[in-house]
Amino acid sequence: MTNKQNAQMEENRKKKIVALMKEPSYVPMKEKELACLMQVQAEERAELKRLLQELLLEGKIQVNRRGRYSVPSVPPVIGTFIGHQKGFGFVEVEGRREDLFVPAAKTNGACHQDTVEVRLLGGYPGGRQEAEVVRILARGMTQVVGTFQQNRSFGFVIPDNSRFGRDIFIPKEKAGGAVTGSKVIVEITDYGGQGRSPEGRIAEILGHINDPGVDILSIVKSCGIPDSFPEEVLRQAEHAAAPAKEESEELPELSDRMDLRDLPMVTIDGEDAKDLDDAVSLYRKDGSYHLGVHIADVSHYVKEGSALDAEALRRGTSVYLADRVIPMLPHVLSNGVCSLNAGEDRLALSCLMKLNAQGEVVDYTIAPSVIRVDERMTYTSVAAILEKDDPQECVRYERFVPMFRDMAALSALIRENRHRRGAVDFDFPESRIRLDEEGCPVEIVPHERNTATRLIEDFMLLANETVAQHFYWLQTPFLYRTHETPDQDKMRRLATFVHNLGYSMKIGQEEVHPKELQKLLEKAEGTPEENLIGRLTLRSMKQARYTTQCTGHFGLASRYYCHFTSPIRRYPDLQIHRIIKEQLSGRLDEAHIAHYEAILDSVASQTSRSERRADEAEREVRKLKMTEYMERHIGEVYEGVISGITSWGLYVELPNTVEGLVHVSSLPGDFFQYDEASCEMRGTKTDACYRLGERVRVQVRFADRFTRSIDFILAEDEMEGKIEKCAR
Repeated sequence: MTNKQNAQMEENRKKKIVALMKEPSYVPMKEKELACLMQVQAEERAELKRLLQELLLEGKIQVNRRGRYSVPSVPPVIGTFIGHQKGFGFVEVEGRREDLFVPAAKTNGACHQDTVEVRLLGGYPGGRQEAEVVRILARGMTQVVGTFQQNRSFGFVIPDNSRFGRDIFIPKEKAGGAVTGSKVIVEITDYGGQGRSPEGRIAEILGHINDPGVDILSIVKSCGIPDSFPEEVLRQAEHAAAPAKEESEELPELSDRMDLRDLPMVTIDGEDAKDLDDAVSLYRKDGSYHLGVHIADVSHYVKEGSALDAEALRRGTSVYLADRVIPMLPHVLSNGVCSLNAGEDRLALSCLMKLNAQGEVVDYTIAPSVIRVDERMTYTSVAAILEKDDPQECVRYERFVPMFRDMAALSALIRENRHRRGAVDFDFPESRIRLDEEGCPVEIVPHERNTATRLIEDFMLLANETVAQHFYWLQTPFLYRTHETPDQDKMRRLATFVHNLGYSMKIGQEEVHPKELQKLLEKAEGTPEENLIGRLTLRSMKQARYTTQCTGHFGLASRYYCHFTSPIRRYPDLQIHRIIKEQLSGRLDEAHIAHYEAILDSVASQTSRSERRADEAEREVRKLKMTEYMERHIGEVYEGVISGITSWGLYVELPNTVEGLVHVSSLPGDFFQYDEASCEMRGTKTDACYRLGERVRVQVRFADRFTRSIDFILAEDEMEGKIEKCAR
């Protein structure tokens, strides 16, 4: 029986249970009574229990404190609990714009990432809806990563994730050989309760806290990111790649593909990139640009329903960390047969676009293809040709220099068109952390965009929009990349913040247009507060996500958008490649449409979660390594910009993008208080004031890699200047 048939049978069983509970004669029953009524055999009881649990999580049924199941008269509010180290929490509910606030006294034993049912209460200072946890439907964290501390007769684990909130008690006999300082994975056996700590056993020792690489491995494990492939998946990957390896003359299935091997094309990536999944080609004819974006046909090798496909979906995305890449697919595919290596025939899915002299798409073709990349170019080399006319690079790549210059010209047209419609371009200074062989950070260097990175970005965005628009009008099931309009309240708060910095924003009655944010960023360009305003604007917007509905991309000011260009490292791209190929070949019949309609919502939500998980890991690794780097710079003085102000102090960002806290208690010359309305830190006795975007000199006071926190104090000359100003 196929996976699809199994899923359909399971869905039918669930419908049968719900239908039974909706019958007028039904009275709430316990699981045992339901089993008798439905004539479920003893060996099938575990399956019934599992189906009941899934229906609870879906909110289709409810269970009372006596264990009796029924259909709720009012749909329950179910969401994911997000813990806080201070005891309170929030609940994320799908479809709600804002999370629900849960006071510490009303969490009722819920832990971070638990699936919970809540009861809505009144409001809460700040306007957020308050709620109480009434039932824990499923535990989210069954294992926790942390640091083991050993006592004489027991031990305990301090979780790395402060949101878990409580240390975990470890009986001596369940310590598994861990010693003080061991980084461990603890399996929770008891979640504790009022006045009682959670309890667990050591499931795995990752290494000692000071061992190279253990710090990043701990973050990977803490985020629940799979870091090794099952044997079956590796075998399938080897088998999938084998036919192409064995072919000496031709690749398989070329008869159904557009042969583009004679078309001059290149890949343009970073120097250390190995999974090359996009190539570009360009030529001019009769006053038009003919742009080709050619994407590795990963779907040819990763078949739906296989163990390889299930693992790719479980991972959702490749994860790029400071010292490693955790790929979505095994290396034999991601760095091998699926990678568009120069000089090798490769299967691809091509989007061939014809653009007029204004850079507008006037015609296009989407087709399976076979390609052969001529050169593996780097951003550095292409930028040297386009920005510096570098003689050495121009001679080396003489054949492609005219094409690169045409690419730069077309890129400028595409970018101008996007700008004209109101797309918001966040051009933050980014940095890259360089590690030594022991994994210690030795340098934080700027990672700037250039002409080459921008043209590839422009071409990929255009291909994504073209594919999304094509399939939107076909009205087939599809996965889109959606970025919703920001909440009005957040936009009003942003308008207040930037007003205090001397900028203005027009906020309409219904919603803000992306062009307003674009204008704001342009006004701030080149000013000391440019990066601050950019980050405040970004934080005020919603997170992009994957959906089955094409509701547009606010940030890009695009009506149609999807992710088509990176199937090696993103599962949604791989998923839509399958749909595209089935539609192009005429195989997208009613059965296939019904299949995609049944699975795509789940794929969208799962891959959105995987993306957030990867972002969290990348963010935590950066914080860790930046803190570790600053540990070696205690006492040094830097000039930075005030990037955030809270009641507990000033956040200051350095030019290398490291951010630290100047605690309010260390501010000199006065007693300072946070003015929320103006987002300023103001003295109570003097006119001294600290504002967002203000430049200050700070001294590194403290850095702790274990808490990933950095503390600054104002430099002595900065303090003297502020005190002198206060005295005037």
